[in-house]
Amino acid sequence: MRDSLVLDVKVFNSADLPVGDRFDVFQQLVSQAHAPMHLMSDFAADFDGTLSQIDLGEASLWPTTFPQLSFHRTPRLIRQSDPESCHLTLVLRGGGVARWERAESVLGPYDFHTNHTSQAYDIVSRPGPVDMIGVEVPRTSLDLPWGRLRQVIGQAMSGRDGIGALLVQFLIQVTAGTSTYQPAEAPRLGRVLSELVTALFARALDAEEHLPPETRTRTLTLEVKAFIRRNLCDPDLTPGSVAAAHFVSRSHLHQLFRKDGITVAGYIRGQRLESACADLANASASAVPIHVIAARHGFKDHATFTRAFRAAYGITPRDYRHAARVATLMEAAPAAG
Repeated sequence: MRDSLVLDVKVFNSADLPVGDRFDVFQQLVSQAHAPMHLMSDFAADFDGTLSQIDLGEASLWPTTFPQLSFHRTPRLIRQSDPESCHLTLVLRGGGVARWERAESVLGPYDFHTNHTSQAYDIVSRPGPVDMIGVEVPRTSLDLPWGRLRQVIGQAMSGRDGIGALLVQFLIQVTAGTSTYQPAEAPRLGRVLSELVTALFARALDAEEHLPPETRTRTLTLEVKAFIRRNLCDPDLTPGSVAAAHFVSRSHLHQLFRKDGITVAGYIRGQRLESACADLANASASAVPIHVIAARHGFKDHATFTRAFRAAYGITPRDYRHAARVATLMEAAPAAG
């Protein structure tokens, strides 16, 4: 196990252990990340898997990769230990079947499976590698009555649109970029995660109107920001068009962003500039003219892009590209030597 220097992240790779210890250690880690479980696999004798544990305050994530595998949470294990948490599994590759009581749910890529630690279940993956992200959220942190939540626990929910797609984006961004977050940000990320999970359940219950106002506001803000990032290439992306796309007034939209200390137009411009910076620093895009990069990220003309870029970074796009190229060459020089 290796501790990260930023978020509290522990990483397991079966290749780091003797062959005979790999499967048992993996089973222990899954039981720690979720709740005590029995695992079975056709590949237990030479297990090849990875698992990371990411602590976000009360909530946590555990992205994992494994071959064919079955998970069993039994009544006996529940009596031994029950953290009373809700669990979501986001499948990224592969799939399987979840069974509980007399119900069954088929899982595929970008599906969420839900369960809770007080319920016995069996999950059997399909043959072949599986990539998934496990999500653990205490049921007390979800702003919906437990009696109502139980109505949708066990359902498969889509991560391909709406709140589900927003939650997928959040999970992928956090698990792929843990080095960009500071330890103090973990509880805030955990609260955002709990709000998104609550919103996903509320949508399944058709109960979004019963969510606390702060949860609805935060979820709407995240939806709006995701919409903006998806549409940066549109030169007609404006506060007005964003407000219309989300059926809110422009004043309400500005109020959402004012809480973060920014304007809607400022957020759009900042996201465009960040994306343009990435292209300018990309060696494989060095032959792409700067005016093409500007248009690609929604700037209507080269002069507007240059002014905005200089105002934000104190340097022209051309000079920024040159400096990035020089830095890349200097980094590669020792290796070449």
